[in-house]
Amino acid sequence: MTAPDTSTPSPVAGSEPWSCILFDLDGTITDSAPGITAQLAKTLVYMGLPVPGPAQLLEYVGPPILDSFRDLAGMDDDAQQRALAHYREGYAGGGVFDSSVYAGVPEVLRAIHAAGIPLSLATSKPESQARRVLDHYGIADLFTEVCGASEDEVRSAKADVIEEALRRLRADGIDLGNVVMVGDREHDVLGAAAHGIPTVMVGWGYGSPAEAAGTIAVVETAAELEARLLPTAARPAA
Repeated sequence: MTAPDTSTPSPVAGSEPWSCILFDLDGTITDSAPGITAQLAKTLVYMGLPVPGPAQLLEYVGPPILDSFRDLAGMDDDAQQRALAHYREGYAGGGVFDSSVYAGVPEVLRAIHAAGIPLSLATSKPESQARRVLDHYGIADLFTEVCGASEDEVRSAKADVIEEALRRLRADGIDLGNVVMVGDREHDVLGAAAHGIPTVMVGWGYGSPAEAAGTIAVVETAAELEARLLPTAARPAA
């Protein structure tokens, strides 16, 4: 029998059994909008900029924060860095835990882990903050790798985060022959597609219906997500 190729993800048909599953964090595992948008509002005030309404603030949740400061607030490079420092200081001081896990998602993660399918986090949230969140909710031990944005934001685009996650998984000897991404925004879809990886989108996050273009499925409940990710034989008995 030929050993599985762990060097690079291969094109997939978009169906189970998955050899490895990548998860986004904000909007996928946790509803982190309260903490993020509150600190964003404080940061915009600090920068002397108007604070948009709740719907507009939600657009900041998911993409790399520097991209949002540039694209949504019109900041130049210097302003982006000053805003980033202010945002990070306030968010790390407490906002990072102003969140909740989506109902049923920890159970899905535990079922995947119990089935022996490796999990990796792939988030544009700074990696140190992502680890704190997973620890806070008692689910860090379910992940083979936890990969997020670098502290200097050099690695923050979702495609770059996924590339680093795959590099670490490859070094762990994980089979990357049939990888799938789970996320809630088009950044997850496009970042995964850059590596030939399909995406299952969750409908409870911050993305719009239009952002589901190019996904292999959109799920609305944790039960639907589990059914899409786990082989039938590995699913817990009802």
